Amino acid sequence: MTSAIHRDEWGIPHLVADSVPDLSFLQGRVTARDRAWQIEVGRRRCEGRMAEWVGPAGLPWDRFARRVRLDDTARQCHSVLSAETKAWLRAYVDGVNSELPSTDAPEFAAYDARPEPWHQWTPLGIFLVNHILFGTFPSKMWRAHVEATVGSLPLVEEPASGSNAWALAGSYIAGDPHRVLELPGIYQQVHLTCPEFDVAGFAFPGVPGLPHFGQAGSVAWAITNAMADYQDLYSEELRRSGDVVEARSASGWERVSRHVETITVRGEPAVEVEVIETPRGPVIDRDLALRLPSRAEFELGFEALLPLLRSRTVEDVRAALECWVEPVNSVVTMDTSGRLFSFVAGKVPLRDDRVRQVPVPAWEPRYAWQGYAPLPRSQREVVVNANDARPDDTAELGNDFASPARANRIAALLLAGTPPAEIHTDVLADPVLFTVLERLDHPLATRLLAWDRRMDAGSADAALFAAWRHAATRRIADTLQPLFTDTGYDPFFASWLNPLQRLGRALPKILTDDVALAALSDVGSTTKTWGDTHVLAPTVAVPETALGQVIPVPGDNDCVRSTSGIVGVSDAAWKGSVARYVWNLNDRAASRWVVPFGASGRPDSANFADQLPLWVAGDLLPVFGVKLTLEEDVPL
Repeated sequence: MTSAIHRDEWGIPHLVADSVPDLSFLQGRVTARDRAWQIEVGRRRCEGRMAEWVGPAGLPWDRFARRVRLDDTARQCHSVLSAETKAWLRAYVDGVNSELPSTDAPEFAAYDARPEPWHQWTPLGIFLVNHILFGTFPSKMWRAHVEATVGSLPLVEEPASGSNAWALAGSYIAGDPHRVLELPGIYQQVHLTCPEFDVAGFAFPGVPGLPHFGQAGSVAWAITNAMADYQDLYSEELRRSGDVVEARSASGWERVSRHVETITVRGEPAVEVEVIETPRGPVIDRDLALRLPSRAEFELGFEALLPLLRSRTVEDVRAALECWVEPVNSVVTMDTSGRLFSFVAGKVPLRDDRVRQVPVPAWEPRYAWQGYAPLPRSQREVVVNANDARPDDTAELGNDFASPARANRIAALLLAGTPPAEIHTDVLADPVLFTVLERLDHPLATRLLAWDRRMDAGSADAALFAAWRHAATRRIADTLQPLFTDTGYDPFFASWLNPLQRLGRALPKILTDDVALAALSDVGSTTKTWGDTHVLAPTVAVPETALGQVIPVPGDNDCVRSTSGIVGVSDAAWKGSVARYVWNLNDRAASRWVVPFGASGRPDSANFADQLPLWVAGDLLPVFGVKLTLEEDVPL
């Protein structure tokens, strides 16, 4: 039998095989060919071994990865998978290992490094790396710092970014996930075809299947972050006797797991890290133990991935995701019968409300988990999910929801009959701060109120609006200096505990008229446009993968077209749409997609960033029915 790797003109892989295992092998093989450095970095991040390559700069992450036990969690979750799922994963890993040894990706030469054979559980580890900091536990560290320094404040801030997904029954699903903009991109476009299924969508490089976004012959699915609170922190009381560590529990003292691991650091002496795990979970910093469903249950949800590819109906999609664990997602799915379902997939623990706010004493029995919450599901004619708190859906599952601005704007555009591609490019600013401007007697307030609120790259008014937000955030920060004292946490968490960033995200809830007026005076007149400072700023694993060009981008934190800076800190767009899609259920040939950069992770490839001009312009590419070129026949 022969399997084949085809490419379209954008270098997107279209894979054809005679069986599911052979197709999984091909997906692993082509991923290692296109994203060798990226997936090997992901693997080393899971194992806490980046410092071996990059030196001391890799130590903070490595220390965290070892303490939180990412690789062990991946191994344990893999050990309980079904035989079929293990075989499917094994085929993917075999595909990766068939290609990695021959890679000539230039980053390896830059660091005098070579990839290593993958473990069978490595795909689970890479998925964990991409999502361990996707939840709420850093916000609980922040709230504890607020309580310790300034007491009670209305600092329930909104997420820095989110995702959009919207759907019309009998028509289409569209949306875009908003995450840190990484180069190479976090999502990989791929088309998978075998006798059992024919599915296109976005994969995580290093993970088989299409966990989040896909369109099969008769059904499509997409997700957004449900903003559920499923990660908890427990303050442990520990006592030591030599190498023995005990933790206080409700019934007394109990011995806990403790060992020491050694991190090799390039160019520096090796570093030892103590790894402690209590019945609550791994101790990630000082006395804080992190409890996660994936670690508590040794389940991640990978049993869902193969049934998801085989889905034909909305019921199939829903059944496939019944075993999903984390992150907790809002799912929208529709099939060619026109049925549209929305539901939440994952595990959200039931526990005392205080646990959802801050770290709590580990020995207090009232803070223990009491099972998992039932999750909402419904059939609808229209779905709009934008990380907002929906009363009949997600509102009871978390604390930190996005402003309703994006959801309201998408709903209004749908009501007006706006095509999905135009919805993707909408840049109308969140109106919430304009209610403050309406009360101010200042010429710049008058100017901003006359503005059309469009965050276009060429807009001087958009630049003025952003400068005013920065000034207001900094004025508030000046009155809350205790927040800037040392948190006492590991410096690894500093970016999540940055007071300016947190205050900027809380600005709609804490801005007073006096501060707003003073901030307008701080700003004065400006000749800059939004695109002068709001430029693309992707995160790169190594300098060799940097873009090397300045690219102004439209949009803003709470626009439908999300390109997020950090209010109070910087306008640079470091978060945003990491993929855009339209899954058309009436006409598959009308389905569209795009990513911010390209199909290849190699800086020397023509497909490294060839989709960037399309992404900036708001254009989309056809998914199906495109001209293909054979790259390789793979005898299997």
